[in-house]
Amino acid sequence: MKKLFRSFFRDKSKIQDKNYSDLIIPKIEKFSEILKTKNSISFLHYGHLGDLIHSLPLLKEISKNKTCNLYIEKNKPLPKHAVMKGHPAGSVFLNENTILKLMPLLKEQKFLNKIEIYRDQEIDVDLNYFREMPINFNTDSRRWYFHLVGVFPNLSQSYLDVKPHSNFKNFIIIMRSLRRQNKHIDYSFLSSFDNIVFLGLKDEFSELKKKITNLEHYDSKDFLELAMIIKNAKLFIGNNSFGYALAEALKVPRLLESGPDFPLVYPFGENAYDFYFQRHFEDLVKKICR
Repeated sequence: MKKLFRSFFRDKSKIQDKNYSDLIIPKIEKFSEILKTKNSISFLHYGHLGDLIHSLPLLKEISKNKTCNLYIEKNKPLPKHAVMKGHPAGSVFLNENTILKLMPLLKEQKFLNKIEIYRDQEIDVDLNYFREMPINFNTDSRRWYFHLVGVFPNLSQSYLDVKPHSNFKNFIIIMRSLRRQNKHIDYSFLSSFDNIVFLGLKDEFSELKKKITNLEHYDSKDFLELAMIIKNAKLFIGNNSFGYALAEALKVPRLLESGPDFPLVYPFGENAYDFYFQRHFEDLVKKICR
């Protein structure tokens, strides 16, 4: 998808094209009109887990005055160039098993009235339509959704609510995907810290275990439990992945491992930092965990 977005913006004529604009603007106007005239709004999402979490600030803001229903489409095919070998969802954005693991977390959110798998229910706002808009996709991905309807939430406030887990209090929690890693960053120094647990996939854990000798792995039963563990963390560390999306939504102390190639998320709020360089990474860990 990165190549798709970048190639789109290299073709500036497409953004300026009148016929193209004539397709986009009426759709955006329609979304805005729906928000003004309807009291119950149905939203559709089929994107990656992180993208879905990034849409929640918008839904939470709209829910202050409207009833919000969220429908999640399963098995939407990925573009061929975006298929990731070994990814749990395979060649689709979200498979049914992933959605079922997500449901308990979403149903915990009081600002969502109804959460269901999409089966041709009536939809008012297609959250996936941001992919058609002439915007810069290097901006914070949460803002993609803001520009769909012209609603701009305060990103320094939390947009997920869960109870802290009964275990893992004061742990350093890590979720680092094998994609979007900053190759100049070394996690080895964390071996000198106690109580460090990894919550991601087994192959991700095995890779990082080579650097952090005392790293432990915990396999959450679903994404509600995953969020509850993150909620209880002394510090969350991760790159741009589903885990960081949860930490950012929960507003726990968090560090984002940033890479120079395709930034999509920027920390907002207290005790939230991104880093590109090793020295800054180590200093920030010491600052928060001192």
